[in-house]
Amino acid sequence: MRAAFISDIHGNLEALEVVFKYIDEQGIDKIYCLGDVVGYGPNPNECVDLVRERCSVVLMGNHDYAAIGRANIDYFNEYARRAAYWTMEQLSDENHAYLTSLPFTHQNDEIIMLHASPTNPRHWYYVLSQNEAKIEMNAFIQPLCFIGHSHVPVIFSKSQMFREEVFICDPDEKYIVNVGSAGQPRDGNSKSCFAVYDDEERKIEYIRLKYNIQKTHKKIIKAGLPPFLAERLLKGY
Repeated sequence: MRAAFISDIHGNLEALEVVFKYIDEQGIDKIYCLGDVVGYGPNPNECVDLVRERCSVVLMGNHDYAAIGRANIDYFNEYARRAAYWTMEQLSDENHAYLTSLPFTHQNDEIIMLHASPTNPRHWYYVLSQNEAKIEMNAFIQPLCFIGHSHVPVIFSKSQMFREEVFICDPDEKYIVNVGSAGQPRDGNSKSCFAVYDDEERKIEYIRLKYNIQKTHKKIIKAGLPPFLAERLLKGY
């Protein structure tokens, strides 16, 4: 079975539509969303509608949590706070209720998935370094943990960090896999990013897709959101 893991869509409808088109064309079996469907971007309701329809599992992200009024957003930067308040006002009652219902984790014998930190999925810690990843691996027993949150695609084992586009998992190893961001990449590459996992080949493949960034850029400006949120999409930071 092949499964797509998407995260950090952030209200970017143009990126999400391209991602789903690719998934359909490739005949990928399941789609899992690791959170942050909303926040930053101009189409929160449309993105929630799509993931509700298409994804087998959708998890809670910190910007989803903020949009339903549950998170303390004092730690958000100025742009994120403004976008969070704007998103709160835009969400339909139905989508607000849906986001409120999202779980923080989902797991089976092989995989655990969540938005940010395995040690505490209800707090939004980042896993950015090898040392942090090694500590986080004590929090789960499965061989694979899929996360988002940092918007940077990377794979950690207990002893190494990998940035390969295609990666074959060692059956005797444990991994944390950051799937990158579908809607706001921050690794210097503006293309939408997500991961596909083939459980027969134990293969993780990162997919990068062009989308109509200029259209999303114009929407952000027109909505009155901070221009910085539009500009960062062009550079992928």
